[in-house]
Amino acid sequence: DRSHQAKMSASIAASVSISSAATLRAGRAQRRAAVAKAARADANNESRYGACWPGRVPVPNDVPLLGNGNIKKISLLGSTGSIGTQTLDIAEEHPDKFEIVALSAGRNLDVMAEQIKKFKPKMVSISDGGDVEKLKGMIKDMDGPQPEILFGPDGMVEVARHPDVDSTVTGIVGCAGLPPTVAAIEAGKNICLANKETLIAGGPAIVPLAVKHGVKILPADSEHSAIFQCIQGLPEGALRRIILTASGGAFRDVELSQMREYAKTDPGFLQKKATTHPNWDMGAKITCDSATLMNKALEVIEAHYLYGTSYDDIDVVIHPQSIIHSMVETADSSVLAQLGWPDMRLPILYTMSWPQRVNCSEQTWPRLDFIKMGDLTFKAPDVEKYPSLTMGYAAGRTGGTMTGVFSAANEQAVAMFLDKKIGYFDIYTVIEKAMEAHKNDLILDPTLDDIVNSDLWAREHVKKVVESGVCKELVAA
Repeated sequence: DRSHQAKMSASIAASVSISSAATLRAGRAQRRAAVAKAARADANNESRYGACWPGRVPVPNDVPLLGNGNIKKISLLGSTGSIGTQTLDIAEEHPDKFEIVALSAGRNLDVMAEQIKKFKPKMVSISDGGDVEKLKGMIKDMDGPQPEILFGPDGMVEVARHPDVDSTVTGIVGCAGLPPTVAAIEAGKNICLANKETLIAGGPAIVPLAVKHGVKILPADSEHSAIFQCIQGLPEGALRRIILTASGGAFRDVELSQMREYAKTDPGFLQKKATTHPNWDMGAKITCDSATLMNKALEVIEAHYLYGTSYDDIDVVIHPQSIIHSMVETADSSVLAQLGWPDMRLPILYTMSWPQRVNCSEQTWPRLDFIKMGDLTFKAPDVEKYPSLTMGYAAGRTGGTMTGVFSAANEQAVAMFLDKKIGYFDIYTVIEKAMEAHKNDLILDPTLDDIVNSDLWAREHVKKVVESGVCKELVAA
């Protein structure tokens, strides 16, 4: 009857009213949260410098396929190091797709001479001008024309921006990689990024420069390559969270209390353990960074500069098997991951071939076998055990020259630990003191000179802190 219908209509109207009110309240709450988050980002300088790939990677569809006469021309900085030799292995395996046009290296002339003979670059650069004539003598019997041989920082800049080059692979260590990277960007070369200081220290200057010149910064480390691969084709606003995976390093199964006891009774054990990685065969410094989880703290900063994601939305998870190289969460709570055997060649190859995929031999590039892979496990990092994470987030949120100071202080501290001048836990102590001391001299919008000077200051400050006698921990014999 009409009375019943009226009651039903009133009930429906009330429900709609309640539902609408709830929706409005939820909407207001979301807006308030978004405003608060934006305010925090502004206060932490998070939006100050922009990003290389702000939340997504648009994939061009008009790039001709590599091969059949279409060859990408490569400049390689640091040709005799680990990244450099792996890059050259890739070029050798795919000569129809990649040509090495220019090389730079330090003083390993024997290896450099063999690389010149094999790849026949047009230009090479070495660190010391006194070695030029020696190198010329070592390659005098090579087939084909001799390369132009340069030296020093200026030579490295010319290699990076060689006019015939399409992409520059930055495989050198430290702030020495900043000037040639800037030169390559200003010359319009895409950057295959394997030098962490480029963004961690140089981000405030490098990111706006790359955006200005329309240059692509293509990450060559496994975690950021994984994220790069996962966010391709995402619509704007779809990226919610970045999840960086970490092996956990040498001490992942050692309790903090045990580590502190070893520091008192057997510092040699900590020294040996910190330089032995359970999954990867790497150099002592990188292995030690993995043990302290400093590598992951640095990657958090790099992820922010690459993808513009707020530090509130960059998480770290311990994944001992190192099969998932990193993940992203999208706005609808979907999680995308990139998986593969631990192999640095894949991210290097992808920076060189992007936006294309190169078909590789199963003999030299083993395919992932899910049965052999076994279980995948995850756990949260212990921030008391790994204070590097807390310091890394703090440095990133501060911005400016603080991230470079954080990185340089770590490099100096690890060098002194490996040289048995400080103990394991002293690494964290001296980095924290360097960051605290730098607060009064922080430059939010640094030039490249400011960045390099802050790097040098941090290293000297760490030395002075150690010399002052602050570090009381026993050192390995």
